[in-house]
This record gives sequence, structure tokens and C-alpha cells, in this order.
Amino acid sequence: MENPYIIKQISIFSENRPGRLAAIAEALKGAEINIFAFSIAEADGFGVVRALVDRPEEAYRALTDLGFRVSFTEVVGVKMRDEPGGLSEIASILGDADINIEYAYAYSGRDAAVLILRVDQVEDAIRQILERGGELLEASRFR
Repeated sequence: MENPYIIKQISIFSENRPGRLAAIAEALKGAEINIFAFSIAEADGFGVVRALVDRPEEAYRALTDLGFRVSFTEVVGVKMRDEPGGLSEIASILGDADINIEYAYAYSGRDAAVLILRVDQVEDAIRQILERGGELLEASRFR
């Protein structure tokens, strides 16, 4: 059975040059795909755009049809207090359980701040966060 808290993030690999983000955004706009959150990382002239979208499979098709290299990654979305100490609580839960955070990005919404995490032990991270009273976003929000 699929874990309801594992979110399918898309990662788009592209040359780091003017207009590439615009091309990605335009492709998603044309397919009427909503972007909830994204981050951009750069390495040696290439960029990786990581994004949470409402329809990841359709985003994959729209972007690969334009020649972008796209992959899926499993992430979790953790609601955290939008005040000093919110991040510390989540990082401590995972650190105490010896779970490594490979990367993270966050956004602040109407109800709470949300931390998107790529971890090395996703099932264990989910269990630890829930056992310690944390609240996770359900993956169904991103399908």
C-alpha cells in the first residue's frame, strides 16, 4: 500500500541560462498545472528546478515533450510552526532519529509554514514525525 504522506516531486534539469525558468513555467502554464512550491539549485552551469505541482505526471509529459530531463523524487511535507523554533523542532526530531536531511525548502501558507524534505529514510522520517506529534501534508494534495 502506498504511503499517503509521500509526495511526488518533479526535478527538472536544465542549462543555467536566461529564459530556461521562463520556458519551464510557460510549459506548466500551458498545461494548466499549478506550482505549489519550487526551488532552484545550480552546479557547473546546470540548474535543477525542484517543484511540487498539482499534477506531476502531466507536468512530466509537458516538460519532457519540450526536451527537458525530468525525474521524480519522494519527499515529505511537514507543517511547522511559523515562528522561531519551528524548524528546530522538525530538524531535532529527524536528527535524534539519525535521519539525514539531504535537502529542504519551505513555503509559508495561510494555515502554516511547510517544510519540504528529501531524507535518506523516508518511511522512518514519516513515522518519527507522526509519533512526535508532527503534522504532514497528504500526497493527495499534489495529484
